[in-house]
Amino acid sequence: MVNDYRNIVERFYQAYARKDISSALELLDPQVEMYAAENFIYATGNPYVGPDAIRDRIFTSLETDWDGFSVIPEEILGAGEVVIARGRYRGTFKATGTVINAEFVHVFRFKQGKIVMWQSYTDTAQFKEAVGGQSVGMSR
Repeated sequence: MVNDYRNIVERFYQAYARKDISSALELLDPQVEMYAAENFIYATGNPYVGPDAIRDRIFTSLETDWDGFSVIPEEILGAGEVVIARGRYRGTFKATGTVINAEFVHVFRFKQGKIVMWQSYTDTAQFKEAVGGQSVGMSR
């Protein structure tokens, strides 16, 4: 029987939406690899390895740099070891006041019920326009 991990991905997004980062991180394998989209404003550390790196370099940067940043899945598809989510990023970049509403696709790979790989794709140009040359994340 093939495992259906879509519910784990849904729980991941729900925890993030509640700002319950520790619950979201519990769904990740200790050696998870997270790949931000190429040319994304937070891609300088690719790949981010381990839940602490994702928390410290991605989640903390989003919280620091953005007002009302949200990740809203619109569709979660998959079976077996691969789950794909499609949705929207929304928020306002604090330093410029620029609002984004960018589509994303996340590809998750699983091993023994944990997320072991997370690849993100998004409209990187929209994010770059929003930051307007401002320093972001850990690069400050």
